[in-house]
Amino acid sequence: MKASNFANYHIRKWYSFSEETLANESGQLADGEPLFKYVVAAAIHNPYAGRFSEDLSELIESSPELGREFGRRIQELAGGRAIVSYGKACLVGSNCEYEHGNAFLTNPAADPVREALGGGKSWVPSTGKRGAPGVTIDVPLAHKDALYVRAQYDTVSVSFGDGPAPDEVIVIWAFASRGRLHARLGGLQAKDIKGDNGLT
Repeated sequence: MKASNFANYHIRKWYSFSEETLANESGQLADGEPLFKYVVAAAIHNPYAGRFSEDLSELIESSPELGREFGRRIQELAGGRAIVSYGKACLVGSNCEYEHGNAFLTNPAADPVREALGGGKSWVPSTGKRGAPGVTIDVPLAHKDALYVRAQYDTVSVSFGDGPAPDEVIVIWAFASRGRLHARLGGLQAKDIKGDNGLT
């Protein structure tokens, strides 16, 4: 068993990534502020690697602490810039089950991230897969307060050159500061969000 270094987890590595988009694919300059996207991820040893267990509590038990750390790191990475959309994903190594990755993405882990962003009324879009080091995954993004804001539908593509190892899960959170540049397909607008139900 690998030694714990964060709650009951053995985290081998933290990753962070940011990008700033100033113009869209046709070269049209941003309609307002540039689009900032951020990714925070952690490569975590999976104690269930290579074996089946009905009980995955060892992964879930400390996930609120993990969520708080993700929240702290996104605040630091964004440097005070508001976050309006989010998404999450997992990459699991070849000795792991996809279900092991999903255990890190449940509400106990997600709620502290929402709190760090000043709330989030919408469910967090999610994806995941098994793969070898360097595999690419597209993390979906949607508005944190109203899922049906069409302009916020987006993705962040990420890969990690040295992970996941066969006995690891890489837990990934992605965020954005605004919707797509020059989104013009109609539907609910972010400015129309209001109230506890996320809509006017």
